[in-house]
Amino acid sequence: MLGKRRKPRIETERMTLRAPHHSDLREWAALRRESRDFLSPWEPTWASDHLTRKSFTNRVYWAQRSIANGSALPLFLIRRSDNALLGAITLDNIRRGPAQAGTCGYWIGGRYARSGFMREALSGVVHYAFTTLDLGRVESACLPENTASRGVLEKCGYKYEGVAQSYLQINGRWRTHVLYANLRADRRGKTDAG
Repeated sequence: MLGKRRKPRIETERMTLRAPHHSDLREWAALRRESRDFLSPWEPTWASDHLTRKSFTNRVYWAQRSIANGSALPLFLIRRSDNALLGAITLDNIRRGPAQAGTCGYWIGGRYARSGFMREALSGVVHYAFTTLDLGRVESACLPENTASRGVLEKCGYKYEGVAQSYLQINGRWRTHVLYANLRADRRGKTDAG
């Protein structure tokens, strides 16, 4: 459990990963709005109020509750050189007991894509999950044709594990996803991605 007083921060080479703040609304909404065409093929359909203050306020409160009760670690990617918000990454569905696992999802603004920021963020979150949260497994899934996301996962030590039919509704349709996992004590060799 992360505890109510502890505010998680992960420092990477170029970024600080931290929980969202209410003051992030304008920058977050602007980045999401400008990146809509870039993100929509890979994300669930946005609710009609997705970019509103009320929706963002609910997102921030959810993040605070999730961190406090140890069920998720929602973080914004902040570039230290100029404090720009680049995207977000969430270690969600944290399961304790015999599982000791979580599921990681992420997005990055279109103008920041293909600059290594998400690889850096994902590596930092996986390291934090294994060393600070004592998880043994971090799972992620993406659309089979999302070669950029698959590449990021593989560069961060994830291995392909299979396919989940109709896994999530993406852009209004049930879509099959490829499943990847990163294990703290991984003895598997390279796996063939389908």
